[in-house]
Order: sequence, then structure tokens, then C-alpha cells
Amino acid sequence: MHTVFTPPIIETDCEKNIFIVATPALTTRTNGHGADSPLTTAMKNTMKKNLCKIICLLVCLTLYAPASASDQDDDLFQYATINGLLHGLYDGNLSFADLATHGDLGLGTFNHLDGEMVALDGRFYQIKMDGTAYPVDPSRKTPFAVVTWFDVDRKDVLPEGLDYQSLQKVLDQLITNRNHFYAFRIPARLKTITVRSVPAQTPPYPPLAEVVKEEAKFHYENIEGTLVGFYTPDYMKGLNVPGYHFHFLNNAHTRGGHVLSLTTESGTIEVDEVNEITMLLPDSRAFAEAPLGGDRKKALEQVEKQ
Repeated sequence: MHTVFTPPIIETDCEKNIFIVATPALTTRTNGHGADSPLTTAMKNTMKKNLCKIICLLVCLTLYAPASASDQDDDLFQYATINGLLHGLYDGNLSFADLATHGDLGLGTFNHLDGEMVALDGRFYQIKMDGTAYPVDPSRKTPFAVVTWFDVDRKDVLPEGLDYQSLQKVLDQLITNRNHFYAFRIPARLKTITVRSVPAQTPPYPPLAEVVKEEAKFHYENIEGTLVGFYTPDYMKGLNVPGYHFHFLNNAHTRGGHVLSLTTESGTIEVDEVNEITMLLPDSRAFAEAPLGGDRKKALEQVEKQ
């Protein structure tokens, strides 16, 4: 006697989000013409039940398993718009717990504009007005942030002696499609770097160009850390910062800020090309009523290069 197993048939109805598993066929053949023995019948029934359970479990796991970081590679997630931030919209409704589900590397700020944010290797830090980097409470919220699941597409050596503008020219050579987004992780030893942070505000909020006049600047020499940043295509004006935008975190994860200037010594440029973007907009009356159009290039330059 031997048993033949016919593979099950799985039918799905995507519109109704259901699936049907056809009962596997088990055929038992004997050398004679007699009927199956009670033992054979029991074995078949047990096998059929167990196979159905396994198949249903596997299908459920496939349908409802959460997306992994690898599933979300080459996707950039952005909350709110840069024009909103320039206008003075400093109260967002996205928590850092939620933001962390969209990426492990990024930058941004905090509600009330209380410092600079940098995310590295899945950990989020707040650089306050004292220049110190503090771990972020997941319940805190952000009015603007950009993150991605960082995946190295290419690497290159960081040349020595570059200033901030020269570094951007080097990065230009690594960009193969200027209409795509790029994330950068640059572990480096820097001869010098100047970073800044901004103070918390109270309503009614002033425009960001006014806030940065109160910024705190910090200058470091012979420091090791990581530059975290993005290249954003020019057509994203009003939504994000066109060109390059970098924040810094030292190796001890104790100091950092928004990058204003630097001089390189050594390091590695790690590049992640991103061809998808997901944008979540604030659901608030302030955002709904804010006049966010128009050319804010001058205000943006004041904010980025102050």
C-alpha cells in the first residue's frame, strides 16, 4: 500500500480579502481490491486536518506579516512640508514612535521647534540649545521630519581638506539621477565642524527665519562622528529643502546639530539612492489655513546658512 498526496489548491479573492483552501486529496492504493482499513482512514483524516492547519497558518502569516525594513528599501518618508516650517507651523501630530516605523536614518525637528533632530541606526536624538544630544522620548512629536531605511547602494572615500561646499560637489559626482532622492551616511573624522540648534518657541510662533536669529552655534575641532543628510531634487521646492541638508552626531552620541560648515580629514561616503517617497501631511486647522505657496527661497537660505 502507498499513499499519493495531491497538492492543495489555494484560491484568493483580493477584493474581498479572503482565501479558500481546497482540501488536499489523499489517495490510498492497495495491491488488492479491498476497502481501506480503519487505521488507514484515520491516518488520512489526521493528515488532512494537519495539512489544512499548516496551510492556513502559512497563508495568514504571508497576508498579515508586517512589512520589514527590506520591504521598504528605497522609500523616503516625509512628514509635513518645509514651507510649513518656514511659515511657523511648529505643532505636528506625528509621534517619534510612529516616525520610527518609517525609517532608521533621518533628520528633522521637534514640536515648538525645540532643537535639531538626527536619527542614526534607528536611534533618535534631540540636540538642544546647550549643544547636547539627548535620546528622544517616543511620545514626543515632530512638526517636520524626513527618514528612510538606509541601505548602502555605493561607497566612496571621503577626501581630505573639503569644506562644506566642496563636499557637496564631491557628492554631486556620486548622484547618477538628479531627479531621484539620495540619503547619505558619512562616518568621518573632521578637522572642524560648526553646527547649530534652535530654541523652543511659544505661540504665536514667529517664522523660522526669525527663530534662527536666536540660534546657538557650536564649533568643534578634530572630532569623529557621522554626517546624516539628504539630497532633494529641485522640483521639491516648497515641500523639502532642495539640494543638500545635513545634521551631525558625534561618535559618543553626545553632541551634534544642523551643519553650517566643516573641514574633512578622513572617512567614508555611504550613498542610498531613493526612488519612492511617502508624504504625510498634518491634520490640523493651522496647516489647513496656512498660506504655503509662493517663493520662499530667500527665507530658506537664511535658515539653512544662518
